[in-house]
Formats: sequence, structure tokens, C-alpha cells
Amino acid sequence: MTSPLARATLQVDTRAQAEVLDITPQVEEAVRELGMNQGVVLLYCPHTTCALTVNEVADPDVRDDVRRALWALVPAIRFRHIEGNSPAHLLAAMLGPSLLLPVEGGKLALGTWQGVYLCEFDGPRSRQVWVYPLAASP
Repeated sequence: MTSPLARATLQVDTRAQAEVLDITPQVEEAVRELGMNQGVVLLYCPHTTCALTVNEVADPDVRDDVRRALWALVPAIRFRHIEGNSPAHLLAAMLGPSLLLPVEGGKLALGTWQGVYLCEFDGPRSRQVWVYPLAASP
């Protein structure tokens, strides 16, 4: 049985200020490396200006649609945060830093068109996603 303290770390380098990256293959590899067969995996992004979500990965236009729609939600107000990246903090807070996903047969149990996205709002940067196996069985 996988240790509940085991963790895989994904390194994700973003290339733009705002982008939505499909990290499903990296998460699947982490699940394999952790030796998970059945259970639940916790994905956690330890950053305040990017987030995680699940959405359609079959059509690459969805990534751009999600990115553009999210930025359109940011209100045109004067933010007080001195660094100038308050919209990125707001968007990350709206989506959240974590996902809890089922694992079956050593793979993520996602719907036909689903995949895992890292949403960058303050890039380009080098980001991490921590992968924790929970309730795992070999």
C-alpha cells in the first residue's frame, strides 16, 4: 500500500501571463510512479496566482475559451494590492488550488472528454503541483 505521506511533485513551466495547460499526462505519470491502482488522488497547487480545474481536453479551443472567459470576469476596479497582480489572485481564488480525483485501474477515472488543467494567471513562471495518494491500494 502506498504511504499516505508519499508525494509526487510536478514541475510546470508556463509561457504566458495567462494560459490554461493540460497537465493530465503528467498527473497520470505521477499516479503510476506512486504505485496507485485504486483510490483517490489529491492535487494541490501551492501558488496564489494559478489554479487547478477539470474540463474538456478533446478540443484545444476550450483552453483558450476558458482563459478568455475567466479574464472577462475580472471587474474593472482599482485594486489596492501593490504588486499589480490582483486579478490573478482573484481568478485563482475563484477556481481554487486543489482537486480530488478518483483513480481506478492505475489511471485517473475521468469522463470521456475530461482532463486536468493548470490555469496560469500571473506568468510566465515555474509552478509546482503536488500529487498526494489518498485511500490508495496497490
